[in-house]
Amino acid sequence: MKRFSIHAEQKGECSEIICGTNALSALSELPARDTLVFTDENVFRLYRDALARYFPQCPVHAMPAGEQNKTQETLFALLGAMADAGMRRNGRIVCLGGGVVGDVGGLASALYMRGIECVQIPTTLLAQVDSSVGGKTAIDFYGVKNLVGAFKQPERVIADPVFFKTLPAREIRCGLGEIVKHGALCGELFDKLRENKNRLTDLTFLAEIVSENIAFKARVVEKDAREAGLRKCLNLGHTTGHALELFDGTLSHGEYVLVGILYEAELARRYTECDEAYLAQLKEIALCALGGMPDLPPAEDAARFALLDKKNTQAGTVTVTAPTARGEYALLEIPFGEYAAALAQIREELC
Repeated sequence: MKRFSIHAEQKGECSEIICGTNALSALSELPARDTLVFTDENVFRLYRDALARYFPQCPVHAMPAGEQNKTQETLFALLGAMADAGMRRNGRIVCLGGGVVGDVGGLASALYMRGIECVQIPTTLLAQVDSSVGGKTAIDFYGVKNLVGAFKQPERVIADPVFFKTLPAREIRCGLGEIVKHGALCGELFDKLRENKNRLTDLTFLAEIVSENIAFKARVVEKDAREAGLRKCLNLGHTTGHALELFDGTLSHGEYVLVGILYEAELARRYTECDEAYLAQLKEIALCALGGMPDLPPAEDAARFALLDKKNTQAGTVTVTAPTARGEYALLEIPFGEYAAALAQIREELC
């Protein structure tokens, strides 16, 4: 079990991160206060007994599971449950679940009485290595992913690999999307993934590298808590991945990120100087994580959804964080017409 903290320079906020085997034992250290547990119906069915053991007498509010329920209705149902429980400003919400639970619960903690304590207990690989760390909270709105949200650092994140044993294979691949992304940005992680590309779905290996992924993201968040500069690197694979996800929706978020990495590695080759050997190795790792190339939708049709991405700063231009060399990336500003045409060409090459 490892412990470290994120100190967000811009706002003076601090998150304590506790990760690794037996991290859940740290729940006994939480100061006594009014607590509401927020989860989803699937997680509640799996861990009902554990909730009763760790949070006796605490009210539990379970949302319907799935990204399609990451909505304003779900958010306000949670806020209503918090009010019904009589929570005060010194209360606490514990978010037990994957990224959807963490995003909705984190946003509720930012809004309720203008901010109460939030503890994140991520149960998926994706949430442990990415969404639970960094304080980005949101709901989907008007058909746009994460359109309404706030920055709210959780006071604690408790990431225990004990939850991995109940995850289906697709959820493991979903988490690998963010792990491979981190590897594209961090040379040490890239080397470890390259050396273990045949063990990417091994739960023991994944448990070993979760803390390294969290530590990498923590370093980025500490320097840029509100995504004003450095943190934009964490969008690698996401501009194109989100566009495909919004258009198609047949794969998991992390699988689309892996596909997005494949596309954006090819965009790097077309638009900037890059290390060809490194890009070939990165694409091999992404394909191993995917378990093979999935069926891809017509890329030129999906491309228009990239214009909805919040990272775009100029009308008619798509912003892409592209991998260029071991531990290096470039921010590309590509006119939409060129971007759509390039995606169509890349799809033909990938398939």
